Amino acid sequence: MAKKRIYRISFRNEGEVYQVYCKQVSQGSLFGFVEIEGFLFGEKSTLVVDPSEEKLKREFAGVGRAYVPLHAVLRIDEVEQRGTSSVRAVSDAGKVTPLPTPIYTPTKRER
Repeated sequence: MAKKRIYRISFRNEGEVYQVYCKQVSQGSLFGFVEIEGFLFGEKSTLVVDPSEEKLKREFAGVGRAYVPLHAVLRIDEVEQRGTSSVRAVSDAGKVTPLPTPIYTPTKRER
């Protein structure tokens, strides 16, 4: 029987680090973007509510597929089981704003 794959993706978004779980990750059809599909969140029947995961549920409600810029992705892991999705503030968010970097750097032409 084939094992179901679960992916944990960490990426930056507006001064925060999002960590989400999903069923499928691919390069996607848009150049420079990672395609995330099949978001996995906790069950609604649990008594303990995590405000961080609830924020992500609201933000990605009704989203079938999300495209994350390649330079915003921090890490993609294939994991055995789903954990808790979270949003964390980046400690240096107020001090330094990283500029988008090109995927391919131009090379110097020889004359």
